[in-house]
Amino acid sequence: METPNAFGAAAPSFYARPEPVEAIWPIVAKRLLRLAAGTAIVALVIWSAILAKTARHAVPLANIRFLPIETVASAQPLPLASMGESPAPEVIPATAPVATRGGVTKAVSGPLSAHAYDPTVRWFNGRPIRPARALWMTVTAYSPDERSCGAFADGLTATLHSVHTNDFALVAADPTILPYGSMITVPGYDRDRVVPVLDCGGAIKGHRLDVLYPTHERARQWGVRRIRVTVWQYADGLPPDNPRKLR
Repeated sequence: METPNAFGAAAPSFYARPEPVEAIWPIVAKRLLRLAAGTAIVALVIWSAILAKTARHAVPLANIRFLPIETVASAQPLPLASMGESPAPEVIPATAPVATRGGVTKAVSGPLSAHAYDPTVRWFNGRPIRPARALWMTVTAYSPDERSCGAFADGLTATLHSVHTNDFALVAADPTILPYGSMITVPGYDRDRVVPVLDCGGAIKGHRLDVLYPTHERARQWGVRRIRVTVWQYADGLPPDNPRKLR
């Protein structure tokens, strides 16, 4: 019971009322469970460490035999076929593709097979070619539109080939210097690949060339260049094809 003070108010009590036993037991049980779990984990770790130290021989994962050095050195090597190696490749005679009349291609052997491994020989229209001569030419560029061809911008070359022939990689030249169908390489044009002469031009006279580009803007980027051009000829001993009949 609280005792009133001098002012008539109840004086506070400094002793807390003790909690009942039923409220303390759950707390004690939780703490005991945590202590038991920690003790079990520590005991398990100690027991596994003792087992690892006392175990002298572990169960082998594979049956491995160690052979003496002499036995290994005297062992006979296995044949390649038994080790999964592929057999030796079959030697096939060298052949070269040649375009015959009518556009039919076939592989032939004999004298042409030697050109397949000649570093100076390239192939054009299915036939071997080699350098014949070199000419210094003044090279410009043009496009197949009206800005370059004017009234002749019909999408066809002088040999009646489409300007899309050889993926726009062809050349206009003076037919008296380089006849139609001539094969040349122009350094810096079409990645230095062999291109045919299939066109001409009113201003393309003498030692002048005009290389074709799909657009006028790209042709203007070429400008005017003085270049040593290589002229190629067929190396198979056969006469050149008529460019008007090749499509």
